[in-house]
Amino acid sequence: MSRRLLTTLTASTLAVLAFLGFAAPASAAVTPEQKLSVLSSWTQTSASSYNAWNAARTNQAAWAEYAFNWSTDYCSSSPDNPLGFNFELSCYRHDFGYRNYKAVGQFDPNKARLDSAFYEDLRRVCATYNAFVRPACNSLAWTYYQAVRAFGSVIINQSDLDKAAKLKADGERRAAAAR
Repeated sequence: MSRRLLTTLTASTLAVLAFLGFAAPASAAVTPEQKLSVLSSWTQTSASSYNAWNAARTNQAAWAEYAFNWSTDYCSSSPDNPLGFNFELSCYRHDFGYRNYKAVGQFDPNKARLDSAFYEDLRRVCATYNAFVRPACNSLAWTYYQAVRAFGSVIINQSDLDKAAKLKADGERRAAAAR
């Protein structure tokens, strides 16, 4: 079996175990390759990757051997819930990826994927809102993504929030008129 296939299978297995709330056996020391494999499996753009990370986030003690950095400042200096759209966990996972890839010296080759995963997480959040206000959420998601892509952290200005607030208010008016 090729090393790459084995690594992929290991990452997939660990992601499933994380989702189910289990971790690697306590008796085995975690190798750098294993840590990178799990880190990679939790920082992909897919919903299943997000779900595996979130399951591990809620059961961090099971992953203590990996010495992951679970700290976060959520959306940095930008609102965590702009206009009521809940971006908190998306920002948390983005912080997780940045902090842990920096710690293992693998940030630069993974930054673009981490930022793309962040955007996909935000888009999944936006998909939970009704079609009338979703454009405002998507507008903010795009702005947050562009900020991390350019600056490495979420920095938005009041005009971005005002634009999205207008989109949301217009959507809410259309939703009320449709009833």
